[in-house]
Amino acid sequence: MLVEISPLRTLVSKREALHTVYGGAQLGLLGLYMGSPFNPLFGAGLNTPFGSGLGAANTLLGSPSPALSLLSPAPAPIANWIYVRARFRAFMENLKITAAQLDDGTKKQAGVRACLNRHYYGVSDEVANSFLMGSWGKATRVRPSRDVDILFLLPAHVHAQYQSRSGNRQSALLQEVKNVLLGTYYQTSMRGDGQVVVIPFNQTPIEVSPGFRCTDGSIIVCDTNNGGRYITSTAEAEEQSLSASDTFCIGNTRALARMMKQWQREQNLSLKSFMLERLALEFLQTWANNQRDHFWYDWMVRDFFAYLVGRANGYILMPGTNELVALGDDWLYQARRAHKHAVTACEHEHSNYGILAGQEWQAIFGSAIPLST
Repeated sequence: MLVEISPLRTLVSKREALHTVYGGAQLGLLGLYMGSPFNPLFGAGLNTPFGSGLGAANTLLGSPSPALSLLSPAPAPIANWIYVRARFRAFMENLKITAAQLDDGTKKQAGVRACLNRHYYGVSDEVANSFLMGSWGKATRVRPSRDVDILFLLPAHVHAQYQSRSGNRQSALLQEVKNVLLGTYYQTSMRGDGQVVVIPFNQTPIEVSPGFRCTDGSIIVCDTNNGGRYITSTAEAEEQSLSASDTFCIGNTRALARMMKQWQREQNLSLKSFMLERLALEFLQTWANNQRDHFWYDWMVRDFFAYLVGRANGYILMPGTNELVALGDDWLYQARRAHKHAVTACEHEHSNYGILAGQEWQAIFGSAIPLST
């Protein structure tokens, strides 16, 4: 449950003070890298070229020179940003898959897992020896769901059996899993595709990644490319680190990841979903308002795009393996464009120009985010 805050922001708040002094466009980066938040009510100062602490902010804002004390009467509230909370709540609701899509995906993946368990373990279990990966496993799916990813753990004797073979063992193993599934899903076509077997159901395709649990607790999965090999899966570590961040940030990590996946889909970006999830997690580690509710989502989106622009041609570190994955920069133009729209949208949100703000947000996210609330 997200923590509610007052819908009114006053001139002594960090957000209003910094917006007044520095302007909305520069605030995103400022909020990322400041060592301590500017919050007069709790005594945290902001160093400026004009001095340090609350006195400097008062001077810049035109307040009387004596610093405000905790006993001073609060300034009159300013009713800005009145559409932000409702707009982003509606946006998050619109990103949820429908009840019918959830039911379809749940039944399809359960049937596939039960089929594999019957063949390899002699039990018709819809959960055992497997887990969900990707957006279903990490609860970051958006409507409509593209597919459901399953990691199925095969018995150790299967690994030993294929190790005794020559040639591309991983390709042969994927073909076996494919044939097992064909026995039940005979009306579908399946292919070995790199690391997965694909069952292309009409509404919710299923992708199965066969793997083995190692004695050290890690999981290896098939990669048929370049003659075949096993690679270490990061699925469990990704889910654990994302969940930890989401718990600390009161649900904002998954919310930001889902919004960025909608941007990815709307703009047909090359950035992979797992990259956006990792970037959302990394960004929120340093964002000063990472434990705020929907009222701050306009700023969260804007500041994330500023952060993303600065990550072009950088790398993300994958949990569990410490593998560095290159981000490239062929998405940089769209990120800069999104940041520009977000800056303008935040200015309109501040002034309560609801439809104008909605137009800017829709230029980023499409019609999933409401034009008006």
